[in-house]
Amino acid sequence: MARIRVLVVDDHRIFAESLAAALAAEQDVDVSAAGSGPAALRAVERAAGEGRRYDVLLIDADLGTVGADGVRVPPQLRGQGPGPDGQGAVAESAVDGISLVARVRAGHPGVRTVVLAERDDPRRAAAALQAGAGGWVAKDCSLSRLLAVIRGVLRDETHLPPALLTGVLRELTAARKHRTESERLVESLTPREREVLRCMVAGLGRKAVAERLYLSPHTVRTHMQNVLGKLGVHSTLAAVALARRAGVGPVDLAGDVVERGGQLA
Repeated sequence: MARIRVLVVDDHRIFAESLAAALAAEQDVDVSAAGSGPAALRAVERAAGEGRRYDVLLIDADLGTVGADGVRVPPQLRGQGPGPDGQGAVAESAVDGISLVARVRAGHPGVRTVVLAERDDPRRAAAALQAGAGGWVAKDCSLSRLLAVIRGVLRDETHLPPALLTGVLRELTAARKHRTESERLVESLTPREREVLRCMVAGLGRKAVAERLYLSPHTVRTHMQNVLGKLGVHSTLAAVALARRAGVGPVDLAGDVVERGGQLA
């Protein structure tokens, strides 16, 4: 009998251990539990390295909202590792559920993910599907329902509660429309302006961009102002958010710069 390897990821220890115990009673399921996003990522990497990859991760939708020391992690810090004070207790849980889905999908595309939620939320469910999740399931669903979803996602099925379907489709349609508009705006940039935008996405300041692209700070400032104007935004943060919606990734900080001087200016 082929066994299904499942990892329950939830920072509520009692829930995680109870769910793991219930799943372990199934003859074809091997199950483990992790109490945070970083712990889950370590478990996934370790299992893959040992040739016993997990098949499905069950991920708490609210993962990472509270640190291991009971401190609530601000949304802007989730998924970014250490908190502002560098305390490991907060950092350990600072990967939220949706971010974990995306990171697992990027690093281990063969591993399926299912998000467990305490409440219906069309926007977050749509975000989970966009990140690569195969399903969104209520935490209080029956064990038989959860097992059906686990087996379904292994067949590349997508599972959503019927009550969420209309809202999720609406969110996905709106996101696609927003992305299309963002892509149109990015396409209006010159090649050099797009390179500057990628540097901005990577978090580089004006001086660092100037050094990387062999331009003067004044020229970089002009390019940045042009980028903001063409994108119709008023801050670097807004420009970066729009760029991400358009699928613009950060410049490769480890790579060599090909464009030099004013070739693309």
